[in-house]
Amino acid sequence: MQHVTLKHSLANDLATIQAIAARHVRNPAELAANLSEIATLVENVDFSRYDPADVRKDAHALIIGLFDMRMLLHDELPAWHRHKFMTRDVQVALRNVFRLTRYATDMLGEIAILHRRLDEGEQTYRGFTGPDFNTLGHPALGSGAHEPFQSGDVLLMRGMAANSAAIARIGDIDSQFSHIGIVHVDARGRHLITEALIEEGSIVNKLEDTLDHGLGRCIVFRHRDPALAARAGKMIHDYISGTLTSGVGRPLAYDFSMELKGYKRLFCSKLVRQAFDMASDGKVLLPTYKTSLFMKNRDFFKRIGVTATETFAPGDIELEPCFRVVAEWTDYRVTSDLRLADLTMDKFFEWMDRHHDRFHETWAIHLVSVLGRFASILSNDAKNLIADVVPKVPAHMSRRTIATIAMLHATTETVVKELREMERRSKELTGRPLHPREISAQLEAIRQRENGRIGYLRAS
Repeated sequence: MQHVTLKHSLANDLATIQAIAARHVRNPAELAANLSEIATLVENVDFSRYDPADVRKDAHALIIGLFDMRMLLHDELPAWHRHKFMTRDVQVALRNVFRLTRYATDMLGEIAILHRRLDEGEQTYRGFTGPDFNTLGHPALGSGAHEPFQSGDVLLMRGMAANSAAIARIGDIDSQFSHIGIVHVDARGRHLITEALIEEGSIVNKLEDTLDHGLGRCIVFRHRDPALAARAGKMIHDYISGTLTSGVGRPLAYDFSMELKGYKRLFCSKLVRQAFDMASDGKVLLPTYKTSLFMKNRDFFKRIGVTATETFAPGDIELEPCFRVVAEWTDYRVTSDLRLADLTMDKFFEWMDRHHDRFHETWAIHLVSVLGRFASILSNDAKNLIADVVPKVPAHMSRRTIATIAMLHATTETVVKELREMERRSKELTGRPLHPREISAQLEAIRQRENGRIGYLRAS
């Protein structure tokens, strides 16, 4: 069968989608309908219809087109918020559009670099660097590149670990991001980031170290009030720095509960919430649109210590009307693995609800979790010495949480390894990645083959 050419199909389809994004809307129902139509059209794009060589030739232009469309929609957030268009249906549809167009961008990027992956021992590019059109700047910047960081910039990030996929997918609206932090540029011009990490608590890092720490994707958001943002970046930096130098000098513990009340313990998004709360004297309380944490089967939440039913998830910053996007960065050598992990986690949570699946400990996992608890009371140097054997965990992480993270990691890695091989064969045969629909079908086939026992996840 002759391929439909890119010129007469994929580019035209994108133009159709962009035209829908530019439509004037008069009410929330029209907006939700337009966004849902865009999501459906993007989701139904099938790369098997096109010649991979043609896709590769025009991939960069198409990537820019998809990014510009996301920016067109994102720039409308203040008006939609002001006119009360941001109903729950609109929120869900908008997040779906952001996610699906980003997946399409990833697949185009992978095709453009001939599906090049990280070699053994090779690291991801430092954030906002790379030779593969990795950085996309907001069109209003003119150059198409990322401009210098400013105090108060908020970084939305995605790491490579399995628990990053779980954090990204834990809410009622799927996200592709697992971490968030806030920038401070000090009087000496040093670029720092204040962040709350599961394994270390609330700390201040060099920004370059965070950007060089195995990221797969990152977006820079900038508050529309630069003075407020600068105060937020400085105040939270000074506050967290003070906790590290006063008293026993221990970081504020990580808050596994995901509750928004109180600042005695912080998770990453709650730290950013505190920054703008402090800087605005309580007038700015993020997020405007919260993530709901409702599951029929709450066993997973209980295991990791989550007690909240709604929270500030990292990806919620995408819907903040008072922030604009500065730039978005992706390393296309790892996006395939991120996508496979995302879709695997989608199925895990779906199975937890539909089949009442739960993680079941073995004696080996119990031993690892006990050793992890023992390791948590050792010095950081001692933890690092045994990091290959025992998880590096904070002192307040429960044994049950350690066990759950270990089971999640092992189960996800096993499934993703099989999916990765399936996708490798697809790329060799067709020159394209697997469509998410194909991956979903493969996951169901794996569960059926294994009689519902996927690693440590199985029916209760």
